[in-house]
Formats: sequence, C-alpha cells, structure tokens
Amino acid sequence: MSNNNSKRIFYFDALRTIAILCVVLLHVTGHLGEMMHYNLSTIYSLSGAFETFANNFFRIGIALFLMLSGALLLGRDWDVRNFFSKRIPRIAKPFLFWSLIFTFMLISTSYFIPNIDFVDKFGIFDMLGVFIDMLLCKAPGAAVYWFFWMMLGVYLLMPIFNKWINSTDWSNIEYFLVLWIIYNIAAYSLMIPIPEAVSFFISPIGFAVLGYYLRYSERKIFNNSFAAMILIIIPALIMMIYSYSIVDSKILFVFHRYSFLIMMEAVGVFCLFKTSSILNDFGDNIKKFVSSVALCSYGMYLIHSQLIMVARKIIHLQLNFTIEYIFLFIVGFIFSWIIICILGKIQFLEDYIGIK
Repeated sequence: MSNNNSKRIFYFDALRTIAILCVVLLHVTGHLGEMMHYNLSTIYSLSGAFETFANNFFRIGIALFLMLSGALLLGRDWDVRNFFSKRIPRIAKPFLFWSLIFTFMLISTSYFIPNIDFVDKFGIFDMLGVFIDMLLCKAPGAAVYWFFWMMLGVYLLMPIFNKWINSTDWSNIEYFLVLWIIYNIAAYSLMIPIPEAVSFFISPIGFAVLGYYLRYSERKIFNNSFAAMILIIIPALIMMIYSYSIVDSKILFVFHRYSFLIMMEAVGVFCLFKTSSILNDFGDNIKKFVSSVALCSYGMYLIHSQLIMVARKIIHLQLNFTIEYIFLFIVGFIFSWIIICILGKIQFLEDYIGIK
C-alpha cells in the first residue's frame, strides 16, 4: 500500500499548528495550576472549570504530532539508511542545540540574577551535570524533552511498520488498530499495570499508524465533518463530567495523553481539518502564518517551556487568572515563534533550531 505525495498539504500545517498550540496551552495551564490555591470554591469557579477542561482537552497535542508523522512518512517508498540519515538529525540537532543553550541560561541566570536558584554550584563538573540533566529531562524546564526520546523511538520503529504497511491490506491495518485501541484502554483507562518501557514504544507508534490510516481511509465516518465534531464534543463532555464527579477525592483529574477519550478527540480534530472546506479556505495571510508556525513547531516545542519558566521566575505574577494566562501564552507561543522565525533567517542555524 504505497502512497507517495510530496506536495505540501495545508490541513497538515493546520494540524501541526493546532498541535503546538495545544501543547503550549496545556503547559501554560499547568504553570498557572501550580500558582492557584485549589479548594472546592476554586474548582467550581470559571477559572477552575477552564483548568479542568484545558488539562484534558489540550492533551491532544502529542497525539496530533504522532499522527502527522505517520500520515506523512508511512506508506511510502524510502530507503532505511536515507530515512535515518535525514530524520534523526532533524530532531537530534535542535535537541542538542537547545539543551546546550538552556544549560547556559540556567547557569548564567542563577549566577547573575539574585533570588534565582536553578543552579547552586558552578564548578565544571557541576555545569556538565546540568547539561546531562537537561538531556535526560531532569533539569528545570526540561521535563518536556521526553518528546525527543519518544520521537526517536518512533523513528527507529518506522522502517518495520512502513515495510509492513506497504505489503499488507486495509483489513490488517484495521485489525492492528483495534488491538492497539484495546491495549490503550487496558493501560490508560482501566489502568492495568503494564511495563512503562513497553508503553513508551507501543502507544506512540500506534498513533503514527492511526495517522496514516486516517489520511487515506475512505470510511464515511472518517470523512464527515459532522462525525468529526461528535468525536470532539462527546469526549470533552465526558471528561468534564467525570472530572467533576470525583472532585471530592481529587481536585483536578487528568486523563492520560494516550487514553481512549483523548484519542477520540485527536481523531475528531484530524478528521475535521481533513474534511472541512471552511477550515481549509482561509485567506493567504492566515495560511502563511499557519504554515510558518507549522515549520517552527518543533523549535517552539523545545523552547516554550523554559521561556515560560524563566518569565515566571523573573516576573512574579500577582494578577488575575485571565491576564496571567494571556501573558504566559504570549511568552510561550508568540515569543517562541518569533525567536525561531528570526533565528531561521540565519542560514547556518537552520538545521539546529527546529525548523522543519
């Protein structure tokens, strides 16, 4: 089942923009959640309701990134060696570059700015330890770097799945997806204990296969905008209702990024942008902006969390929820996009900042 299509598709750019937007909004929500003093009156407020919604709905960002990788890369004729030589450096170089930059930033801000204590020792081996912690997602603001390691695992598995997809039929792909969905329900909805190392590989590559399937599937349910809206709205309502039904035991219940309801929402968003003529018929200026964000999305992912963290440290926010949310969104989304865009104009940096 080989499909070759190198032509740029706008709805893919739109989905990538939605994906990075969701990631940033989720992390902004998380930062504000740390600053809020939760109690029953807080959780039943408008800001509490938004926190509950955002902490679940915006988790579709990672799923969308994975589905786009599968939609773009699977089912094509490519050589394994060329695939690795092109794809792995495209994620590894920016990861190493920004890890080094933010290691320097953590050390320098801790050394020169009073009351900032990201780093408390400044010996050579201590600073090397900060860099290693950055690579291992242990340094302040580096927790989001797990994404690189996950994508590396997906790329290592892709040649196997690509060869299988090119030699099989739709019924076998659907059979795999059914088994994969059952696995995800067991692991992330029924919470049946499964080794984390197994989940780290199975769930992401499944989303990649799902993205390929949704791109080319001719089933009516996946080619209907109304059905896509249902797949978005129903899971969102269920998650809100369930979260509030257990408010006495857990103030904020968060569904796992690979849970069944999150997957349904991601499928709905993917299919909505695939099928909606309205969402694919924006003006040229909007399309240029969307395409620009899509190209910068990986670099934005690698820098947005640290920018938000440093902004919180330097500027002690004591404003209302809405103003703080807008401010952190501007720092995490708009400012990170501007940084990547500007650096992208420097030719020798293009391979290192996360433009793809």
